[in-house]
Amino acid sequence: MLGWGVEFLRAEMNRLLALLFHQGVLDEQFLQLQQLQDESSPNFVSEVITIYFHESEKLLRNLRLLLMERELSDYKKMEIHLNQMMGSSSSIGAKRVRNVCVAFRAASEQNNHAGCLRALELLEHEYCYLKNKLHELFQIEQQRALASVVRYPARHN
Repeated sequence: MLGWGVEFLRAEMNRLLALLFHQGVLDEQFLQLQQLQDESSPNFVSEVITIYFHESEKLLRNLRLLLMERELSDYKKMEIHLNQMMGSSSSIGAKRVRNVCVAFRAASEQNNHAGCLRALELLEHEYCYLKNKLHELFQIEQQRALASVVRYPARHN
């Protein structure tokens, strides 16, 4: 039964990853990130993703603040934040988040306040979806890791 649990969890991880790739949420860069994880750094991917989420939330907050100052919107600062978000999203394989950043940057380059607001809303939506799905993936991975080391005592009848 123990082996079945580990295999079931591995299948769940693969199913979720396949869904995220099919939806275009992730790209092959995420797989390359996973390949960097090994026994010497078993939490490498989750640690990198945690840093990504922490930094992205600051960038999203800064973008929101810049857009709230309707008359004073600093589009050059927005572009700097968007370039940072695009780069970090690309480096972890967050394809849809990166693509929304590209559209957001285009609206920013045109000083299109309404377009920037729509893009920010979409960016926050895509970011939350990514965060929830990767959190789900890491929970399954953690359960699988625990299931693979749990040993039950032999039963003596």
